Amino acid sequence: MKPLDLTLTISTSIPTFPDSPKPQFILWSTLKDDKYNLELLFLSSHTGTHLDAPYHFVKNGIKIHQIPLDRLVGNGILIKIKKGKNQSITKNDLILFERKHGNIPKNSSIFFYTEWQKNLNSNYYFINNPGLSESAATYLVSKKINLVGIDSPSIDLGQDKIFKVHKILAKNNILIVENLSNLNKISSNQFDFVILPLKLKDATGSPVRAIAIQ
Repeated sequence: MKPLDLTLTISTSIPTFPDSPKPQFILWSTLKDDKYNLELLFLSSHTGTHLDAPYHFVKNGIKIHQIPLDRLVGNGILIKIKKGKNQSITKNDLILFERKHGNIPKNSSIFFYTEWQKNLNSNYYFINNPGLSESAATYLVSKKINLVGIDSPSIDLGQDKIFKVHKILAKNNILIVENLSNLNKISSNQFDFVILPLKLKDATGSPVRAIAIQ
């Protein structure tokens, strides 16, 4: 089995949400002066490939440090479905996938490859991205899904400023992983995954190291 990195590299040049700060790596200690190198990090907890805890949109939702490890390791179902600017992944898309591959089991973790990641450095990456429709989100809720991941910056359409899908999923304790990369390199529609956020107390989200094992 070979691990595949599904994670964007965080650097000072990584594209970020329009209202978010650019990451900064601040030199703090050096070999010359302190006998070791060390830097301080300044970045949003939703930078790069990251996980949203339900607390991001629900007052009493679980926070990053409260997520059980067994929800972050498991078998994932990959749905490859090309979507362009402001196009929704619909309930019908999910039903068509099930007709071809069998019903999505309850408690599954679902990953969507839309090809949007190729637009990472475009000026419309964060404002015109594809995402789930409300009906698709509600359908996944009926399946008691554990986690939903996507290769776009948001599970909501870029033009949705009230985050309808985030709220539907968060209210139902469904984890969200955004800005995944390299999903195109997964050859099967099922794979094992590991998604590890930093254990940040009371945080709404965290950058993750996401790994697929084929």
